[in-house]
Amino acid sequence: MTITVEEITGQGLVSEELFNRLVNKISKENDMTREFAARIMDQALAYLGACSGASEPLSPSETVDIGWHTFILYTREYASFCDRVAGRFIHHEPTDTGAIPITRTPKDSMSATMKALRDAGYAVDLPLWAASATCNQCTDGCTHSSGDTGCHQYQVSADTVPA
Repeated sequence: MTITVEEITGQGLVSEELFNRLVNKISKENDMTREFAARIMDQALAYLGACSGASEPLSPSETVDIGWHTFILYTREYASFCDRVAGRFIHHEPTDTGAIPITRTPKDSMSATMKALRDAGYAVDLPLWAASATCNQCTDGCTHSSGDTGCHQYQVSADTVPA
């Protein structure tokens, strides 16, 4: 007997109408195809879904973070999503505030996040996570893009992670 485990998508966590609005905004503001924007938004939602049950801080890749930033702009929908999916507000906490200590390398951080996504049952769109996992141009657990001279890593703040 074979048991097949169906992976879930982040897209299923919001209405089709909201998903389309978010995807359209990402596509337009980042000059990318709608298909690529949809992949980003799906993974951002899956990331937030995984954060809701995470026992340790998780970090999005820079690419996935685009989706999170976009969703946060829709404050009412984002707050409602957080209440429904996590039972609390999921804060976006840049590590430069010092509120979240950086304890992992970028590669370890992305590996832990991808594992949390898989453990929560979400499909992982590996190319959207892999670039940050292989970053070796920065230190102190940051993510990096070629056009960015400052280091930054975003994590779910400690007050959003269940004890």
